[in-house]
Amino acid sequence: MSGTRTGWAGRIHRWGWTLLLLALPLAGLASPAPTRTSVLVVGDSLSAAHNIPAASGWVNLLDQRVQAQLQPAPAIVNASVSGETTSGALTRLPALLQKHRPKVVVIELGGNDALRGLSPAQLRSNLDRMVVLSADSGARVLLLGIDVPPNYGPVYRQRLRQTYVEVARRHGAALVPFFLEGVALQPSLMQADGLHPTAAAQPRLLDNVWPVLRPLLKP
Repeated sequence: MSGTRTGWAGRIHRWGWTLLLLALPLAGLASPAPTRTSVLVVGDSLSAAHNIPAASGWVNLLDQRVQAQLQPAPAIVNASVSGETTSGALTRLPALLQKHRPKVVVIELGGNDALRGLSPAQLRSNLDRMVVLSADSGARVLLLGIDVPPNYGPVYRQRLRQTYVEVARRHGAALVPFFLEGVALQPSLMQADGLHPTAAAQPRLLDNVWPVLRPLLKP
């Protein structure tokens, strides 16, 4: 009887080691592979390299900069669309957040809303919702403020600029008050339409964004 017990004990011991060895590869498969941090840029033609080579756009220059300066470098996802409004981007945003799971969301929108006569209150509502959705997904948010030509009148322009300040303050989002600072009033840096920066202006746009974006990329 003692011999039988020893035999069974030996088999159980061997089976235990066999099961453990089989489980080790499975445990490795179950562990999620590390993922790269991503920066999701949701913008309009100002970020979609309108009428200039895509490689010269400020978002592509951002990709080059993070690749050179940050390790591991975040993936830069440009979801900008020429002609985009805050309403259209708000519709697209949930799917973008689910797909890319970004650590940082950069929102550069509002110019087309103004051109189409959308009120600052409507703009604020859409931006509010986009910031909340992004923050709820776990992302840090950077707002890029825009302005409109003087013919819109000082009251409308002030309300528009203040919208970005209020949304950023309400939700604790980072803010670049005027994305086109140092560019919009320089004819040599603007295309013939007076609305879109030239390829030569793109490094300046990146320099406007980088000091505020860089701290958001820290762990």
